[in-house]
Amino acid sequence: MTIQSTKEFQISDHRTAGHGVDPLFVDRWSPRAFDGSDMPEADLKTILEAARWAPSAFNVQPWRFVYARRGDDSWDTLVNLLNPFNKDWAQHASALVFLLSDTQIDGQNGETRPAGTNSFDAGAAWAQAALQASSLGYHTHAMAGILTEDIHQALNVPSRFKPEIAFAIGKRGDAAALAEGLQARELPSPRKPLAEIAFNGTFGA
Repeated sequence: MTIQSTKEFQISDHRTAGHGVDPLFVDRWSPRAFDGSDMPEADLKTILEAARWAPSAFNVQPWRFVYARRGDDSWDTLVNLLNPFNKDWAQHASALVFLLSDTQIDGQNGETRPAGTNSFDAGAAWAQAALQASSLGYHTHAMAGILTEDIHQALNVPSRFKPEIAFAIGKRGDAAALAEGLQARELPSPRKPLAEIAFNGTFGA
């Protein structure tokens, strides 16, 4: 089964909020079809600036980003750090960003201690980047399928930093350009009802 090649559809046909949230949250979704257009550097910096203002425990801001725009000298390096499934479609994005988190917290005496919320905090930064991208008219798609064993050497990442995800950014392309097995999945996914995930007082209540 394939979907029509048109890029146009109504988000409301696939998603309905149960409570009165800002449409930005419902309209954000993760396509795989990108049109390969150039992204101005200013737009990418705005997206990363939004991520910079995410909250973090003790304000240590453990997130770090390694990025490339299509056409940069480092573009192929980042593309080749995706697993084959993700590389197949994400290579058509306008930008790729690798998100890393610092697993250590530096103390005032020069000693370090393990961080306990670095991945959680990095996730907050990713969410803000994704929402800012949506507000600029872009789409993002986060990927856990990255070559974590190769990233430190390929990107000159210190060993204390943990590769978390990569995410693709770009304008939505034609779903017909995707592999046939992905075309039918190129739609906004629903979410579980709030009553299944939020409980008053005790779990499952």
